[in-house]
Amino acid sequence: MTTRPHALSTSPWLAGMREAIPLLGGYIPVAISFGLIAIQAGFTAWEATLISVLVYAGASQFLFIGMVATGSPLWLVVAMTLLINVRHLVYAPNLAPWLTASRHWPWLMHGLTDQIFALAHSRLPQLPEHQRLGWYTGAALLAWASWIAGTVLGAVAGDWLMTQWPLLGEVMPFALPALFLVLVVPRFTSRRWTLALSLTIAMAMACTLAGLTNLGIPLSALCGALCFYLVKFDTRPTGGSHE
Repeated sequence: MTTRPHALSTSPWLAGMREAIPLLGGYIPVAISFGLIAIQAGFTAWEATLISVLVYAGASQFLFIGMVATGSPLWLVVAMTLLINVRHLVYAPNLAPWLTASRHWPWLMHGLTDQIFALAHSRLPQLPEHQRLGWYTGAALLAWASWIAGTVLGAVAGDWLMTQWPLLGEVMPFALPALFLVLVVPRFTSRRWTLALSLTIAMAMACTLAGLTNLGIPLSALCGALCFYLVKFDTRPTGGSHE
């Protein structure tokens, strides 16, 4: 059974921005952390901001400044950044059925993050075709702007914030994982999803404990995707009862 599209009563841009507001609770604290860490690694505030504008890739940005600061060769920095972001090869085919014809989509894919994907994947099918582009644009631009603003705040005033509220240093690193949990938990709707998500989480934790944090992101995503598409449960009635 498919959900019938329901037209928005307000501007799709504004609706997209409004529905993306909950994401800011995870974006801004982590972006502040990035800005602060970039400054401590020797980057200027302008350079940190430019990275958030052009790269805009969360974990890849932290990896980027860490590798550059330690003098890693450029080819290795690029290779590791691409490896972390290989998960987007899974995102694109899942969103493609809902992307209406427009020359603007290739540019807007710069704003496709994990959280925007999760939000768009559930929301775009509910919207009529003529409102999808506007909704996605509003949601993606708000998330991108909040990430840039958080980076600037961390780069310019990060040390002052940590001095005034030391507890922020303990809270901010957990903001993004908490946001991921909020997005993932509602997907535990069937045995198939539960198995795939549980395998993904277990693989990510195993890689983290083994010290393979960067490899764990694409590897756990790949394992979870393969599990979802290869493992199917038989839901036919057996012996007068249903699974």
